[in-house]
Amino acid sequence: MKDYFKSMLSAEELEQLKYIPTLPEFVEWIGEKWQDLPALSNTVDTITYAQMCDIIARKRALLNGLGLEKGDTVAVLDGTTPEAVEMFLAITSAGYVALMLPSQLPAPAIAGCCMKFRVKALFAGRDYMEVASGAPCKVLDINDCADEAAPVATVDKNDPAAIFFTGGTTGAPKGAILPHRALMRGALNGAYAPTPRLGCHVYAHVLPLSHVFGIICSTLTVLYIGAQWTACANIKDTISKMPVIRPTCMVAVPGICEILSGLVKMYSPKFLGGRLRYIISGAANVPPKLIAEFDSFGVQLFEGYGMTEGANLTSGNIDVKERPTSVGKIYPEQETKVVDGELWFRGDNTFLGYYGEPEKTAGTLTEDGWVRTGDLVRFDEDGYMYIVGRIKNLIILSNGENVSPESIEEPFYSCDKLRDCLVREEKDADGRGLIAIEIYPRMEEFAGTPWEEVEKYFQGVVDEVNAKLPSTHRVMKVAVRKEDFKRSGAMKVLRNQ
Repeated sequence: MKDYFKSMLSAEELEQLKYIPTLPEFVEWIGEKWQDLPALSNTVDTITYAQMCDIIARKRALLNGLGLEKGDTVAVLDGTTPEAVEMFLAITSAGYVALMLPSQLPAPAIAGCCMKFRVKALFAGRDYMEVASGAPCKVLDINDCADEAAPVATVDKNDPAAIFFTGGTTGAPKGAILPHRALMRGALNGAYAPTPRLGCHVYAHVLPLSHVFGIICSTLTVLYIGAQWTACANIKDTISKMPVIRPTCMVAVPGICEILSGLVKMYSPKFLGGRLRYIISGAANVPPKLIAEFDSFGVQLFEGYGMTEGANLTSGNIDVKERPTSVGKIYPEQETKVVDGELWFRGDNTFLGYYGEPEKTAGTLTEDGWVRTGDLVRFDEDGYMYIVGRIKNLIILSNGENVSPESIEEPFYSCDKLRDCLVREEKDADGRGLIAIEIYPRMEEFAGTPWEEVEKYFQGVVDEVNAKLPSTHRVMKVAVRKEDFKRSGAMKVLRNQ
């Protein structure tokens, strides 16, 4: 399995991309290795790796002057800016713990997060200073730096480095604590791809920095390989400037890929800038139709699987044409096993636990280091993994059998006119359980079509799928939505809606 990923790189590149176990070591390494290459850009101004690392060193000095202790939590509230990236790297390379707050949080939620995670200082972008002003901690301008530089801290790879919110598609968000080793293992995993990798790419960053996918695969991996990270302060503006950025690679969730596909159809593939060769997508189901669409644009859409508790990247699939429904093979240096259908893993990439929630930690992380993913999986004879459902979402049928709603949803995604669907259990008038589905169409496919015809079309799709399902698994209630589903920050469909 290891050769699947390592063989994507040339022997020379593989030798250069060593595993660096801590953020302080990483910051020093990229500053020296890539010093004259462009590092961070806001589409107007671009700085080199040497300049970036100088700013990070002076931000470390500022942090050290605040009277903080090693392991204290420092929060960041900003858009997708170079300053936010610099601040994250300064916090973690100075031996503190970074908490990247979602930029859309209102003032009460910011104050609540600062209290829950015992935040000692909050660095806010200038557009966020007002909403952050009521936080129960020191609030500073994210642009501030000391005049002098400070060296990186000495940390252990098992020390906590960052806290990320995680809740999946159900339940209240929790704060997953990731150590240095996990962030760096995830970042290295993201470097494996079937093209020349080092010092030659431009990435358009279109993910929130508060999301683990946005920090690890879309930021740390980018810096690992000496690429240029480019973004506007908000994701919408970054997408609109794709023709200017002219990225060669991207990391995006399927919902953003859907948006890009629509823009390409509207403006032609030139909208993507003419250099884009592949996109790594995950965090939600990647429909085979979307893979085929990007292939027609000359862009490979690779799929993968990961979770916050596993530092984002557990498996990856570059063979999407042959296996479009697989999330690929397991990345190197991980142990995996399947327990009663559930995927368990352990390795450098595992988290330390949920902040202040020992009972929830014990329910996910075993004493001997295994992470219970909650995901039901199967492997084919060649080692490719397939997600078949979530334990928490299981529906108990009238015959006592457990069935995952995801397994019922899967055949519906072969319909080119369906964007997303959601299967759940509902009760009939007599209180008996039945399987229901909500469908959100690709609206552009039905422009000018009477709504009753749209509903009739999807009832036909349901009838076709039902004909291939056991009688106990058939969908008995159909609703077609005119509005999109409520989605998480990673644009996953929320199941509790």
